[in-house]
Amino acid sequence: MKTKTSITLSVEVLKAVDKLSGEYKNRSEFIETALRAFIAQTIRNQRNERDLDIINRHAARLNKEAIDVLAYQVDL
Repeated sequence: MKTKTSITLSVEVLKAVDKLSGEYKNRSEFIETALRAFIAQTIRNQRNERDLDIINRHAARLNKEAIDVLAYQVDL
């Protein structure tokens, strides 16, 4: 489902949209595609931040465990 909305864009952004939107049917399709990509990247960034937070919270324990495992290796 699509709905109409009105947005305000700077002249510079609108010129860039017009310049880059050649392969798209119209400005709306280009802007929607750009927004979808931005939203997807924002979601990925948020997920990565959460994952990094989890890793950092457990880093000391994980590093200690890794050192312990390395102690069992034998020289070849």
